[in-house]
Amino acid sequence: MFARMLAYHSDGPVAWARLDRPEKLNAMTRAFWGELEDVLERAEADAAVRVLVFHGAGRCFSVGGDIEGFGELGDLGDKRDYLREAMGALRAVERFSKPTIAAVHGDALGGGCELTLVCDIVVADRTARFGTPETGVGLIPGPGVARGSAQLNLHWLKLLVLTGDILDVEEARIAGLVNRVTPEGRHIEEAGAMAARIANRAPLALASGKQLLNARFPDAWAHAIDAVGFLQGTQDFAEGISAFRERRHPRFEGR
Repeated sequence: MFARMLAYHSDGPVAWARLDRPEKLNAMTRAFWGELEDVLERAEADAAVRVLVFHGAGRCFSVGGDIEGFGELGDLGDKRDYLREAMGALRAVERFSKPTIAAVHGDALGGGCELTLVCDIVVADRTARFGTPETGVGLIPGPGVARGSAQLNLHWLKLLVLTGDILDVEEARIAGLVNRVTPEGRHIEEAGAMAARIANRAPLALASGKQLLNARFPDAWAHAIDAVGFLQGTQDFAEGISAFRERRHPRFEGR
């Protein structure tokens, strides 16, 4: 059983949620998704909180889902349940009524990159790198596809999804993944200052603006769930997970 990996505290109008599994590069366990929804509910219920900031402990923001844990999923029904948990939690970040900021350093890969995509603003320091390498284990980045098209043009999104290439912070800024770049180690400070400015704005106006802006692609999430659910049942996915655990190159056969 994994310990909790999201540490939460509030400081006046700004709440902070820290991904706190640094020994595993903040790889997201299955339990993480429930913790994420708990944090959102806690911040939503606190009238004093106006902005929520996500950041990572240790060397990076997050390397994404715990692939070792994928191998422990049960039958197709269990895989589908996991998918609903993860996608539901990321969608809850988007639906959260208060503004969110991702403060990123080091790697933001897979689910880590997708968490930044569903945040409203992304601040990153010079060490930050972004990528969606899921095709390397036989999947696609469902939330990345669902929301990436709102942030990136199609060529950049295809580069991320089809190649699994990792973008440095300047490429990520040009692509639309990052709003503001800071010197190394200054991402938390900048996110805090930005959160303080946002907190001085009218909260009902912020909530209304966010809701309208996020209503542009109503069917994207459903299509992403269907696509990832299909891929979870393929032999290529099973091969991808086995290859990762055995530290070898996968042998995909398209079935």
